Amino acid sequence: MAGLDVMVVGQVARDLVLRVDEVPEAGGTAPVRRRRELLGGKGANQAVGLAQLGAAVGLLGVVGDDEVGERLLALARADGIDVQWVRRRPGTPTALIVDVVDAEADWRYLEDVAEATLLTPDDVAGAASALRAARAVLVQLQQPARAARIAREAGRLVVLDGAPTDAADADALLALADVLRADAQEVELITGHAPRDAEAGLAAGRGLLRRGPSLLAVEVAGKGNAFVWPDGELFLPLSGTPTVDDTGAGDAFVAALTLGVLRGEPRERAARHAVAAAGATVGHPGGRPALTPEAIRAQLDRIPAT
Repeated sequence: MAGLDVMVVGQVARDLVLRVDEVPEAGGTAPVRRRRELLGGKGANQAVGLAQLGAAVGLLGVVGDDEVGERLLALARADGIDVQWVRRRPGTPTALIVDVVDAEADWRYLEDVAEATLLTPDDVAGAASALRAARAVLVQLQQPARAARIAREAGRLVVLDGAPTDAADADALLALADVLRADAQEVELITGHAPRDAEAGLAAGRGLLRRGPSLLAVEVAGKGNAFVWPDGELFLPLSGTPTVDDTGAGDAFVAALTLGVLRGEPRERAARHAVAAAGATVGHPGGRPALTPEAIRAQLDRIPAT
């Protein structure tokens, strides 16, 4: 466990991605133009992205004790992810997410995610030594907040992705964070308002900055991302890459942003690389990142200078 850069706390699932021209009406059929079966789930996608970017990364999540779970763990190991802290839940089928994507890049999820495939506070407590040892801990806020508290008490970089499931806990959770990433819907859950333009995104970031985090990354849906930190702010538009499926864009974004902050990069550079990582992920079906140096460079060239 010594030497991990980032421990990711999040969902692990089998992703079945189906590309169709259009979703049929009830009683109809449609041919599948492309099919991909992948290691997926937000936590696994973020861990894959971090590994592709050169981080030593571990994963804390849950799979079943079935053959699918064993196959996903093998895929994660092949990606260079430390999976010794992934829980194998007896008698539980591994989570399945079916991502149906049409020719307009609109997706529909079908999810078979049993309660038992979610982390519990006891799972997190059992991995406390790993959370304390990693240089950074990246937590999906659908997971037990105890992971963030353990990391904060150990003096680690704490990155939160999403919105607290209980609004009453929001202030306490935000106070634990060094970095918060929230998409437009999640910003609305936290603040009551979804940002509609760049200025609104920056304003939301300024407001959240006062609640604890030292770096905010706020999505303005369909337009770009606002970044706010104590001595600066920046709005970056989307890279303009033709979108096939934006399922994993946010996961790639968070992976790149986390690593940039962990490496001490200037905030603007970390922000640009996060947007580039998202752009490098939307051009193929499925949420699995493909963050090669060449893909990142190509995306950076598409992001307008400020």
